[in-house]
Amino acid sequence: MAAQREPNSRLRDAIAVVGCTFEALARDVWRIAAENGEILQTNKSAISHWVNGTRAPSGRVGQYLAEALSRRAGRTITQTEIGLQAGDDEEPAESDPVLAVTDLGRADVERRRFLAIAAFTTAGVAMPLGYDHEATARMLRARTGTSVVGAEDVDVVRQITTAFSAADERLGGGHGLTTVTAYLADTAAPMLRGRFPSEPLRRAAFGAVAELAYLAGWKHHDLGHEGAAQRYYQVGYQLACEADLCGHAAWMMRALAHQSLSLKQPHHCVDLVEGALTRGLGHVDGQTEALLHITHARAYAAVGAKPAAARALLAAEDALLRDDGPQPSYSRVSGPAAGTVASHTARTLTDLGDSLAAQARADEAVAAWTQALVLMEGMTSDRTRKAITSIRSTLAVYQRRKVPGAANLARRAREALA
Repeated sequence: MAAQREPNSRLRDAIAVVGCTFEALARDVWRIAAENGEILQTNKSAISHWVNGTRAPSGRVGQYLAEALSRRAGRTITQTEIGLQAGDDEEPAESDPVLAVTDLGRADVERRRFLAIAAFTTAGVAMPLGYDHEATARMLRARTGTSVVGAEDVDVVRQITTAFSAADERLGGGHGLTTVTAYLADTAAPMLRGRFPSEPLRRAAFGAVAELAYLAGWKHHDLGHEGAAQRYYQVGYQLACEADLCGHAAWMMRALAHQSLSLKQPHHCVDLVEGALTRGLGHVDGQTEALLHITHARAYAAVGAKPAAARALLAAEDALLRDDGPQPSYSRVSGPAAGTVASHTARTLTDLGDSLAAQARADEAVAAWTQALVLMEGMTSDRTRKAITSIRSTLAVYQRRKVPGAANLARRAREALA
């Protein structure tokens, strides 16, 4: 018979510090697992077994548990800190982004454990805020190879990225994922170790591979593989720093924040987008700046900062009016800037409406949702439909309470979903 394990006092203490029940923590664990494409049946009995030491979390569950506690604590809690064996995900991040993106691409093709264990983490959202670009840049320049890279090599990477981005719109993120990541690992990333005849070409090469890494991340995000997507966005940010520290790198900071907001995890998002704007203002065109501002607005709305969100919405509208140069390819991937700003304005107002509803400010909530529906008119978007659907239960309550405008808003919501 197996020997009785000792109780896990570290886990017990961590749960006590965050002040949640075993049942609530179990819900957090299976919710985080679902974010990463895994369905669990974790319940309060499982948490009890882990605390008592009669069982230990298996597979990626320990990582989900650490993430659940991190979100409640508002800081990073590692598996080691809660008495679990550290997983590969807690190893130091690869300092060489060229090697890191190569490993990611190969993991996609070979299905190695390196990528299989990846899970989205709120701590990972803040990676750019502490990133030492200068040290990495010095290392990369010291590792230059012998093969010469020409403009045609960079152009091919861009053409492949453009082709598969267009395919995504018609066939979804899963189409061509293995092809994209294999090309990224075997051809595009190794190109960055070559010699470049000029600094502009070197920057262009890093920018092209950063865009391809972003595409791989977006494909994973579209499939619900949020941990893998986050890894690609992080390495895309590192590569973008070598291409354009002010513009492209700021855009990749937005990508990390945007993913976190889509998962309703606003931790670090305000700081991250403020950092992106600090870098980008004065260095990017109006269309790109507008997209940064609208993400800023969504981050503020997610934390209930209504006045700041309103100011960011106005800043986005003002930036759209500028006609000060071509929009770079890295930000054109979101589609026409005006349409994206309109869509995310609606999302922001919907989020603010939800905040107002939670505060029992029904009149203001109805007004905000009504404005959001006006902005949503004519859009064909599954995410927009989900946003409209999400308000209907609250509207039913408002109708019973005879809140002014609730009945008309409910009718407009039904029509929008028809």
